[in-house]
Amino acid sequence: MTAVFVNTVTVLVGSLTGLIFSKKINKKYTNALILALALITAVIGLQSAIKTGDMLCVIVCLVLGTLTGELLRVDDRIEGAGDWLKKKVLRGKDHSESRFTEGFVSACILFCVGSMTIMGSIEAGVNHNYTIIFAKSTMDLISSMAFAAAMGVGVVFSAGFVLVFQGTLTLLAAELGKFLSPEMVTEMSAVGGVILLGMAVNMLGLRNERIKIANMLPGIFLPIAYIPLANWLSGLIG
Repeated sequence: MTAVFVNTVTVLVGSLTGLIFSKKINKKYTNALILALALITAVIGLQSAIKTGDMLCVIVCLVLGTLTGELLRVDDRIEGAGDWLKKKVLRGKDHSESRFTEGFVSACILFCVGSMTIMGSIEAGVNHNYTIIFAKSTMDLISSMAFAAAMGVGVVFSAGFVLVFQGTLTLLAAELGKFLSPEMVTEMSAVGGVILLGMAVNMLGLRNERIKIANMLPGIFLPIAYIPLANWLSGLIG
């Protein structure tokens, strides 16, 4: 868990730093920064998505994962947590200009979805190798500064989500990591890449109705079940 704590602290420090300097940045610059971050998020997502070796796996896992997320109302619950924190933090203040919940949800997904999160957690849990998570922490330090400067205090509270989500992955990896094949990890990262692309669409405002990205998160874990099942069926057929 050492690497998880380091990652959590870097997000916290970075977002607090960005928040302090955000008051000195003109709004037009923060809007431009959001667009730049959206494009960077899209590139990161695309890099993960194109590494898939089984597009059917990505499609099936994303569809089933999204249906599961809709049934569990994952997005609504994360948004609800963001709104609850917003009311507590901004109590008695004008909420009309606040992007608290958007910043909270966007940062949670950016910092917790992707190949470095999955592979880093597995390496930390199974081999006690923290190299990937430490590299990710450095990137998150810079990203959290930029996000907090553009989206405000909601990004600060994403550090708690990083601690819970990435910590859970690391603990699970310590128990189950030996059963995860490189193929599973690749497809989990590919599904996560598609989710990041969806988040970039939201940040760019390309749709009138926001994509409920968090509802897709269960799909990240489905390759663990899909790949053994697909291999078993292939053995029966062929």
